[in-house]
Amino acid sequence: MKRSYIYILSCILAAFASVSCEELRIDEMVESAPLIEAFAPESAAVGEEIVVTGKYLHNVVEAYIGEAKVEISEKVSDSRLSIIVSEDAVSGKIALVNVKGRGESEKSFSRRYVVPELTLSMMPAKADLGEEILIGGLHLNAVKKVLFTSGQNDPHEGTIITRNDRELTVKVPWVESDEAAVSFLYSDGSADVQTDASLSPTISVVKPVPVFNPQVFDTTAVGRSITLTGENLGNVERITVGGIDAPLFHSPDGLSFTVPAGEFKDGNTTVELRAWYFEGNESQVLASEFTVFVPFVKFWQNVVLWTQGRVENSTYASFFSPEDGIVYANADWATRLDPIAMKYFNTQWGSGNMPKPEVVSDDDYYSVKPYFFISAVSGNVLQLNSPANSNSQLKNFFKSSASGDDNRITGANSNCPGTPILSFRVLDAANATEKALIDKVLADEIENINEELFPIDAEAGTVAGIKFSSAAGGLKSDKFCDHQTATLVNDPGYKLDAVFLVAYYDNCGYDSSARANGIRRLGLLHLKQIDWGVNGSNYSGSSVVLDCYWQKYDYDYSKLQ
Repeated sequence: MKRSYIYILSCILAAFASVSCEELRIDEMVESAPLIEAFAPESAAVGEEIVVTGKYLHNVVEAYIGEAKVEISEKVSDSRLSIIVSEDAVSGKIALVNVKGRGESEKSFSRRYVVPELTLSMMPAKADLGEEILIGGLHLNAVKKVLFTSGQNDPHEGTIITRNDRELTVKVPWVESDEAAVSFLYSDGSADVQTDASLSPTISVVKPVPVFNPQVFDTTAVGRSITLTGENLGNVERITVGGIDAPLFHSPDGLSFTVPAGEFKDGNTTVELRAWYFEGNESQVLASEFTVFVPFVKFWQNVVLWTQGRVENSTYASFFSPEDGIVYANADWATRLDPIAMKYFNTQWGSGNMPKPEVVSDDDYYSVKPYFFISAVSGNVLQLNSPANSNSQLKNFFKSSASGDDNRITGANSNCPGTPILSFRVLDAANATEKALIDKVLADEIENINEELFPIDAEAGTVAGIKFSSAAGGLKSDKFCDHQTATLVNDPGYKLDAVFLVAYYDNCGYDSSARANGIRRLGLLHLKQIDWGVNGSNYSGSSVVLDCYWQKYDYDYSKLQ
């Protein structure tokens, strides 16, 4: 008996499977290109529906009237579907396409042209600029454009949001005056025709003009932001400073903009400050004499630099260039930052900060931006490094937490120095000259680094009156920081004010016996905070917060007296 039940059940399942598979095969099988037997109506206006009957219509993927592609609005069955007359459809044969091919009607369809009409009772009397309004009427599918005309000015097109034959939703455009006549543009079969604007209904367009609260604008450096308050400031689309677009940020309380760098010269430049709105058609001057200040020195604030970083929270970004203010990711070191180091790969090495002369070409050397990094070394300290100072430091930086020598930034556990030559001189607050410079750095009063303010005396071996003989390509943190412990200790948020005079040298220009010679650019480095982080046997889980001032142009020795 049990076997009988099983037999009956298997027959039922087989029957269902047979039906399902057959339906699937019918649904997927396309036996022929579409065959059109008839369509109705034979003449229709844009937006109207045409019912097409025939065979093999279920899998139609495209439909055409003449050469114009039209929408398939409904597939009723394998023998019937509906299409919609599009704006660019003209008289011609109807064609349907499936994977097997294209089928055309024997008869030609005739495009009928109608005149759109506007219902006055549905026309709003007033609307805000940019508001979406509803316009009622007849034959509105035939409308190509809704035009708003004020006085004798050229018409402005309103954006059509939605449409059907009886209603249009239109976004009100900017117009010159408060009153605008509303008309339609449509096709009569031979040309585009506009309804008579002088006989068209009018609408009052309300334009909420931005009103700015009175404000005195001080001299503002590029990169600084200014906040504006007032009314209708959400309509402000652009702020220009001397004709240059400024980054703009809207908020519930007003708006702010950042003074763009543009092509302003160093120092002060007086330009016009202007606000633009209503799709750029209207504007007002906020200040006819706005002073832009371009600093004579590059300044980068609150830079975060990781020290090798092989811990979970590390961003693996360990290389800072004072030339462009970018902290470069470890993964980009060999490609974006210092491909020249990979090109020569230790063949240029002589000794600390002194590569072999004439190995690296000038073109190669100067193609690499000056940069520096901080590594974790033995003795529970960190070390500030010139790239060319050691051929054994860089291989200890990794692209991620994955192990393996191919994950080292140098691609191998092999010695490889970096290209740029730098040196660092920590400033001593016990020395009056150095203390004065430290105080200016801490007070954010460094406005320029140039030949006059930082004279180099090669014979005396000084920079800005500061002895440079103790400058080094690598400085351990015990030389500038009191955080020295017998054992490794996690200590986030450790504050310090270590200030360094930094030199970047010409190609092979560093001389360990005359360290004030061969300098190409100068900088001031302020280490503000160290988040000491233990990673195994060293502090490679640390990060450093710093500020940096950097000379904008190469040192011109001809300006020295």
